[in-house]
Amino acid sequence: MHLRVLGCSGGIGAGLRTTAFLVDEDVLIDAGTGVGDLSHDEMRRIRHIFVTHSHIDHIASIPLLVDSLFGELEQPLVVHAQQATIDALREHVFNWNIWPDFSELPNDERPVLRFEALEPGESISVGGRTFEAIPVCHTVPAVAYRCSDATAAFCFSGDTSTNDTLWTALNDAGPLDMLIVEVGFPDADIELAHLARHYSPSLLAADIAKLDARPRICVTHIKPGEDARTMDELRAALPGHDLHRLQGGESFQL
Repeated sequence: MHLRVLGCSGGIGAGLRTTAFLVDEDVLIDAGTGVGDLSHDEMRRIRHIFVTHSHIDHIASIPLLVDSLFGELEQPLVVHAQQATIDALREHVFNWNIWPDFSELPNDERPVLRFEALEPGESISVGGRTFEAIPVCHTVPAVAYRCSDATAAFCFSGDTSTNDTLWTALNDAGPLDMLIVEVGFPDADIELAHLARHYSPSLLAADIAKLDARPRICVTHIKPGEDARTMDELRAALPGHDLHRLQGGESFQL
């Protein structure tokens, strides 16, 4: 599998894009503002989007992506998410007020957008890769995704804080090469991290102790301006772990 980081920031600014990962050429995991850096030809190759949750920094590009490809899609773009997330997208985005409902356009028989529910604990195979939805703890219904093929596996935590469900599922699933995990706040803001249900370095370190595997840990969703402090705290909290702060535009071959 080839993994390309389109966006991994906890905010926006020059050179900063919100969460979006491209798996090979045809699958997105989340669709934040980073999708906008793809060329039109690259966008046309996307067939599936796996959404972790309904917050705008993870879904902002879906309506614009579908609109940009309208009239060119021979098959609908499929959005996989739990039903609660699909309901939120329908009610608050694809509602004809904020944006047209592309699941009805150009007509009901041949829409350019299709929603498919994928509930926590369920998995689906797409082109030789398996995507498993794992429940996590956030302020809205949210999942992580474990993605695997015959040779490698990685997991993206989505937005979450302290939980047991993610770590139990990963321990049961077998080998794990890479863990992409969010750390939204430094420990100085740990109370805010609790309220917003994001990790801080000490909260993540306590949960990493529940994981049997020792994958490379790639850190995402750091708030702009807090990068150095957050990474310093993570290195102190997780000595001996292979830690890497993700950057937009990076690619990994798994």
